[in-house]
Amino acid sequence: MSTRNIVLISIVAFILLLGGCGCSGYNGLVQQDQNVKSKWANVESDYQRRSDLIPNLVNTVKGAANFEQQTITQVIEARSKATQTTVNASDLSPEKIAAFQKAQSQLSGAIGRLLVSVERYPELKATEAFRDLQAQLEGTENRIKVSRNDFNAAVQDYNTSVKKFPMVLFSGMFGFNEKGYFTAEAGAEKAPTVDFNK
Repeated sequence: MSTRNIVLISIVAFILLLGGCGCSGYNGLVQQDQNVKSKWANVESDYQRRSDLIPNLVNTVKGAANFEQQTITQVIEARSKATQTTVNASDLSPEKIAAFQKAQSQLSGAIGRLLVSVERYPELKATEAFRDLQAQLEGTENRIKVSRNDFNAAVQDYNTSVKKFPMVLFSGMFGFNEKGYFTAEAGAEKAPTVDFNK
């Protein structure tokens, strides 16, 4: 066998090996991308559940005599902004995730202020409807936390694959770009103290 044939066979073998790695890697990225999108859908679903509970909470609180109208209005406005801020699962860039997270955080803050304001209305806190809504909101917040953690884990796996060699050579070419994470808000390390048992 001539040197030329050996070189030609080596080049063809290298191209086939590279192509095989590329196909396998591409399919792996497609699978991981779909997993990230599925986890994102769960995050959106949990935030939607919270958003759906808010009108009931607002209506229950409105029933209390002299309840602060400004606080209720802030919750309604924050809910409206949060439901208008959406992110397409195909474009989970860090900037889009940050904008979504900011809108949701504003809603969380408004709900928190509403629940703190309720402290001044013991007759409202004592109603079964309010206690049920409070328990549902608490459960929903826990679900949101779990969904966000699952999403971040899926994004980490995906982003790691996108950056690993040899996929880093192909990922950008095929449209597989890094995705954004949910991150802690500034000051989130200081949890507010709310005691509903007073």
